Amino acid sequence: MFEDNKAMVRRLIEDVWNKGNLPVVDELIASTYTCHDPSTPELGRGPELEKKRVTLYRTAFPNLRVDIEDMIAEREMVVARWTIRGTHKGDLSGIAPTGKNITLSGIGICRLSGGKIVESWDNWDALGMYQQLGVAPEALKTMAATR
Repeated sequence: MFEDNKAMVRRLIEDVWNKGNLPVVDELIASTYTCHDPSTPELGRGPELEKKRVTLYRTAFPNLRVDIEDMIAEREMVVARWTIRGTHKGDLSGIAPTGKNITLSGIGICRLSGGKIVESWDNWDALGMYQQLGVAPEALKTMAATR
């Protein structure tokens, strides 16, 4: 069971996020799916939510690559620690392409039920992304520098 759950999350990352294969989302994500990601705008529920998230970031970073660093599974939960790399070549929620490369780290937790991903919690370095793109507000740059 744990290996099957890990394989589903790995497929979401490899086939959907890395390759942009959006039809796979319908196989993996439940119709009631909810994503808790404070760094991403509210995009609804279910498979369409995940398709919108993938499209948002793959449009901004067409060469987006998510590398899984660690993956742990217990009961219905899978935790993945990952690194994202990409080049900002498209619009990102009103931020014009900068041509800059980014490298970010994050952790995602997925809850599975009935053979589908039903809920996820994502926490990643959004401030680091904006700093690397050179678009972080000055106050945030100052706060980050004092840590």
